[in-house]
Parts: sequence; C-alpha cells; structure tokens
Amino acid sequence: MKPVTVSNGFVGQCVLGEGDLQFAVKDTLDVARYRTQAGCPALEDVPVAARHASVVSALLDNRCVLRGKTVLHELAFGVTGINPWGGTPRNVNFPRLIPGGSSSGSAAVVASGEVDFAIGTDTGGSVRMPAACCGVLGLKPGFGVLSRDGVMPAESSLDCVGVFTRDAATLRQVLERLAVPVGEALTDLPPMSYFAIATPEIDERILSFLHQRDVTPVDAELLHFADAHRAGLAVISHENWLALGPLLASGKISADVATRIRAGADVSQQALNAAEQTRAQFSAEVDALLAQTPLLALATLPELPPTLEEAKDPLSVVNLTRLVRPFNLSGHPALAIPVGVIDGRPVSLQLVAAKGHDGLLVQAAEWLLSRRRH
Repeated sequence: MKPVTVSNGFVGQCVLGEGDLQFAVKDTLDVARYRTQAGCPALEDVPVAARHASVVSALLDNRCVLRGKTVLHELAFGVTGINPWGGTPRNVNFPRLIPGGSSSGSAAVVASGEVDFAIGTDTGGSVRMPAACCGVLGLKPGFGVLSRDGVMPAESSLDCVGVFTRDAATLRQVLERLAVPVGEALTDLPPMSYFAIATPEIDERILSFLHQRDVTPVDAELLHFADAHRAGLAVISHENWLALGPLLASGKISADVATRIRAGADVSQQALNAAEQTRAQFSAEVDALLAQTPLLALATLPELPPTLEEAKDPLSVVNLTRLVRPFNLSGHPALAIPVGVIDGRPVSLQLVAAKGHDGLLVQAAEWLLSRRRH
C-alpha cells in the first residue's frame, strides 16, 4: 500500500476546554468520547473512551485547549512516522524527510504552528526522534513523572508521556501546568559532559553550537551505552508482544509492525534477566556521571534523518534510536533541542539530567537558545 501524505498531523480535530495554550495529543492517549486507535486499522472499531487520560484532564483544567488527536507510526511501534492507514504527516520544515516516529503527528503539528504544544509518548525515542526530524523541542521526562493513566499500552517499564514545543518558554509553561517544577531561569549553565558518538559532522556541529555559547563540555564515556540500547530493544519487544500480540489475529497490522510484534515472542527470560542487569548497571553509570556534571550532552540521532524514499523499509532505520533508547531503559529525563542544519537535514542536541531534575533541562534549553552566536 502506498503511504498517504497528509497536510497536517491530525487524525481528527475538535475544540475542548478554554485557555491560552492550544495543544494536540497523540492517538494513544484517551480523550473522552473519541476512539483511541493508535494509527491501526485493527482498532478502528474500538469503543470510545469513557474519560480523558490523566495528562489530558490536567491540561484542560489548567487553561489549555485541546485541538485534536494526532496520527502516529502504527501502534507506536516504529521510528519513521510513515503510516499507510492513518496517513504520514508532512514534515513542513524538511518536506523530503521522514517526520519521525512514533509520535510523528504531534511533532508535525507543532512544527507547522497549528498548536502551541503537543503530547506524545516515548518508549524508545518516540518523542525525541520526531522532534529531531521536524526541528522542534521534544522532552521525555523521567520515568513516571507524568501519569500514564489512560495511555496505551497500559503496562510499560519504558514508556513516558512527553511534550513537543517550538520554544523553551512554552515548554516551561506546559510543565508548570502539569505540576512539574522548573525553577528560576539560570544565570549560568552548570557543568556539562559531552559523549561524542554520532557521525563526526553531527558531533562537530553540536560542539560548535555549544562553543558559540562559551560552553566547553568535558569528554564523557558511557561503557554500557550500546548494551543499554540492545537491552531496551529486548524489553520493548517483550512488553509489546504482551500488549499488542493479540491484535495480530485481526490480520490488519502493517507487515513491518507485525514483524516487530512477533519478534517479541522469542525474547527469552534469560534475555530479560540480562536486560534488567544492564538497566541497573547503565542507570548507575549515568547517575555517577551526572553527579560530576549535572548535564550530559550528546546527539539525539547518530545520523542525519533519512528521506521518505530512504526509509521505505521501516525496519532498516530502527537503529536510528540507538542514542535515545538507552535513557528509556535508565529512566533519566532527556530533551531534544534543534541546533542547526547540515545539507538540508536538521541536527538535534540531546540533553540528559539526573532523575528528578526534569526542570533543569528546560532551564538549560532556555539558557542555550537565548544566547547569541559569536
């Protein structure tokens, strides 16, 4: 089936609530009286939701207006954002490129200016990846910081509700309305480490962005980083098999997503035990690094985002998440920040902070994006 390109990222539009900030939500979060279909025809006839997801309710109660639900990579299990059933949102800033997945529509409607912010979910990079592709900010809070009540799938040890914005000031407002403390604006940026692991041109562009703001990070190394990526893949594969496997009987799931779901049946208990051991080791390693420098910086994506043509086989680009997925495993908050363009493709800086210090990421983004380049 040929992918459909839609002009925006909305599944359906509406107006709920009153306030000064307009937002959209990924169609894995419940909105009362609407179906939660997760971009999948196997769910096209599910009953409408009886109530809002907790995050949606909190936003509507705090002067935010819901404008609609957004399309996504089918069942939130893919990184391209290409969806032959629900439609592929147009990456307005970079039309040749994928919008990124899985929260493709949420990133797209923020990038296009249709809403002030959008809500997505991030189990293995699904907020930070599309933020990087669309040239916007994308925050994955620490695990459990924002409620997952009313979010599909119901059970996950990796998934976090996250936020897209075009600027740091709006991100601050959203977190404050969700009762996540941010703190006063920084007068100086705290010490930062940099983990050079992307392509040389990407690392060079990010370091140039930092140096132009008189930030000279110290070199960092994370010995368990690659292991954490592989462990995160094992965990998500197993947990999505449990959550989504029953839908395979419908025969209505795209081949690439079905292949990934089926693979979860083969994840052994031994592999899961090893993944949990890696989770503990990597989490401790990141904690120790952040005790020395409160901020860790690295690229969001290891390579430049691919074009829609280059990503025709969705399974060929899953490894684009190898710099973001480890922090789902560890549970640390992480923020994607656009920092420039190389050959017409966006470059994104990823900042990581200690657990419980989500606000520091917003403060750091405000500080970095307000500085003039030398």
